[in-house]
Amino acid sequence: RSGGTLFTWGYNLQGQLGDGTTADKSSPVQIGSSSWTAVSGGGTHTVAINNIGYLFTWGLGSAGQIGNESLTNLSSWTVVSVGGYHTAAIRSDNLLFTWGRNTQGQLGDSTIVGKSSPVQIGSSSWTAVAAGGTHTAAIRSDGYLFTWGVNAGQLGDGTTTSRSSPVQIGSSSW
Repeated sequence: RSGGTLFTWGYNLQGQLGDGTTADKSSPVQIGSSSWTAVSGGGTHTVAINNIGYLFTWGLGSAGQIGNESLTNLSSWTVVSVGGYHTAAIRSDNLLFTWGRNTQGQLGDSTIVGKSSPVQIGSSSWTAVAAGGTHTAAIRSDGYLFTWGVNAGQLGDGTTTSRSSPVQIGSSSW
């Protein structure tokens, strides 16, 4: 809601609604008493940032997508996006981090090894990120778009070659 109250509803087998149950909800249920500034939900997990920048994750963590306890000790997150089984977030210092399943290079760390803790992606400053099912896209502070992960054409680089590290799309800023 406009005041920062978070509500969830729907399928909840993995606890992805964050209400402390695994019962499906057909009506909105308030989550916590915090004021929330960002939220992103996927099929099996959810990530939210409260008004002081703390990142909270809940739901299925079988691929490391909900991270670990180190996430809640950091109070500087501003942007978050949930993919199929991975998560991407930008801190207030504009550094990009990803974690979770990485079988298709969707974390962008030049590997295909999953991570249950945040891994920094490059040293650039970032302003936006969007995690898809098995790919990720981010905009660097200079306006350039980068994509990585599985590629059946969705990376936009003119190929169908999957990428495990960020690839710049186009020669001008977005």
